[in-house]
Amino acid sequence: MTVIKCRWAQGADATLGLPEYATTGAAGADLRANLPEGTLTLAPMARALVSTGLHMEIPRGFEVQIRPRSGLALNHGIMLPNSPGTIDSDYRGIVGVIILNGGADPFEILHGMRIAQMVVAPAPQATFERVEEIDETDRAQGGFGSTGVD
Repeated sequence: MTVIKCRWAQGADATLGLPEYATTGAAGADLRANLPEGTLTLAPMARALVSTGLHMEIPRGFEVQIRPRSGLALNHGIMLPNSPGTIDSDYRGIVGVIILNGGADPFEILHGMRIAQMVVAPAPQATFERVEEIDETDRAQGGFGSTGVD
């Protein structure tokens, strides 16, 4: 099992607990808004960086992907505009989540609210090699819908 070491930022509310999986089969662990100063209201089409209050030590060769929560997206139009966001293994700052209110109504982000989920994934680094030609495929340069819509 991969271990992600977590440390609370100064001034963060540590009583919220660390990220956790809601079910035994969940791929993503829930992240909570750490807003000890209170509620943050996002107007329609507004965005904000919301703190989780956590610093993480991610093992080399892994990343943490930040993804939206489907219920917030469906019910309120809450999106993560850079989804999936990546937290690299050498980042040690406070983990924040960029949240965009794509809904028609203002949305309140409450202290302790589950705002996103994090997926721990392998992230190998590659070596890049310059060549004069690359192998052809049946698809070739077809992209952006070239395989059809059904």
